Amino acid sequence: MELSAVMLAGGVLVAPVLAFVTSFLLWPGVLLKAYNWYWRCRLGLMVRYSHSGSYRFCYSTRGTPGGITPSLLLLHGFSATKDMWLPVVKYLPRNQHVVCVDMPGHEGTSRTGPEDYSIQGQVGRIHQFVQSIGLDKRPFHLVGTSMGGNVAGVYAATYPTFLSSVTLICPAGLVYPTESEFINRLRELEKGEKDDSIPLIPTTLQELDDMLRLCCHTPPNLPRQVQRGLLANRIPNNDFYKEVFMEIVGENSRHSLQENMHLITTPLQVIWGKEDQVLDVSGAAVLQAALPRCRVSVLDSCGHSVALERPRKAAKLIVDYLHEQAVGDENVKKVS
Repeated sequence: MELSAVMLAGGVLVAPVLAFVTSFLLWPGVLLKAYNWYWRCRLGLMVRYSHSGSYRFCYSTRGTPGGITPSLLLLHGFSATKDMWLPVVKYLPRNQHVVCVDMPGHEGTSRTGPEDYSIQGQVGRIHQFVQSIGLDKRPFHLVGTSMGGNVAGVYAATYPTFLSSVTLICPAGLVYPTESEFINRLRELEKGEKDDSIPLIPTTLQELDDMLRLCCHTPPNLPRQVQRGLLANRIPNNDFYKEVFMEIVGENSRHSLQENMHLITTPLQVIWGKEDQVLDVSGAAVLQAALPRCRVSVLDSCGHSVALERPRKAAKLIVDYLHEQAVGDENVKKVS
């Protein structure tokens, strides 16, 4: 009787373990999504949906607006999702109101057509999102990385009165004095000197590994099964990614930030990885020359994926900047 009970108890414990291992081996992409769900729960982030007409936005949020510092809206990069900000959110104060939105067409946000995937199209959709969740009630701080940095910069040039300040992390959309490894590869593709595979849209494990090496100064040492999960979640979206990519590197979007940066009047912070191989760090000097009052932080031993490689430092720089701006605003009020 006791032996049977022990065997039964052992079976109860072993069954879920076996189910987990089997799921991880057969459906690694599903397990990675479950892991992100778990991480969001641990960080207190709730997934929400908002609508602007028939258009749906998916976002995660924590906290409530109206604190000492302004609300924080985070815009991810090309082919990523709102979950790319999880490592950074981990180091933000618990009372900081944070909103991470899926960019147009990405993850849970509506897919429409090319007109929404250009930089100006994304700026328009992000403004709709801001209004749909009431983020326009008081000035907020906007953060964007890579493609999201291009969008954030053009948003700041277009809707300055809605913002308290802006942080651009390795933003796209500039004319870079020094061309990066990624830009050189794009030029080879344009000349037809290589096959038509796009470095940021992997279709094999080797291409995924190459992408990680391109984006990270020190690529994460991911188990093979985790890599399979990442690839499994990306491949069904590759046609969409190609559509977006062609829009953001097209004639009307490629240099959107360069063409609009002179219109940015809100306080600006720039964060860049010194070893960025996707968008060269020389872009920081371009922004500083055009906007001398902007705050520039260059991170040593860091590549393009700042949120992944240096999340604690990125969070600290953003929080410190928010507090500095808040103190400055308070001093202005006292003087006036």
